[in-house]
Amino acid sequence: MAAGWKDRSCRASTRSPRSTNARRRPEVRRTLIRLALLTALAAAPALADSPGGRPVKLALPDGEQVYKQVCAACHLAQAQGSPDGAVPALAHNAKLATADYPISVVMKGQGGMPWFSEMLTPGQVAAVVGYVRTHFDNSYADPVAEADVKRIAAAIKGSEE
Repeated sequence: MAAGWKDRSCRASTRSPRSTNARRRPEVRRTLIRLALLTALAAAPALADSPGGRPVKLALPDGEQVYKQVCAACHLAQAQGSPDGAVPALAHNAKLATADYPISVVMKGQGGMPWFSEMLTPGQVAAVVGYVRTHFDNSYADPVAEADVKRIAAAIKGSEE
């Protein structure tokens, strides 16, 4: 009789809901993964920057806002750059003495810095360059005009052709 009891308990354990759920888990997991992928694919167009993969022009009102929203991410809040020197400091920077140099760097990029000619308007580039040249212990007060940015942008475009 003991053997019969043992046989029944073995049969009962193989039919338990727990083992049935364990067999269904991979199916459920695959279904959930498929749903997640389909959802991601369906949302991808809504998450794109803009048509054609080009960045959208930012609507930032002045040089300080452009610096805080765009430049400070790498150059840091006080323009001190990275400690290892990979991102140059803009504070106390003699290369900012003439406006043409920082304008061309912002417009076409340099080293690890990307170009911002497609993200910022010429007015925003002029504003942020003017802001950096007059802040962070820089005292290069001559104004930077939108016309300066357009002139340099045209020269860059002409040199690429």
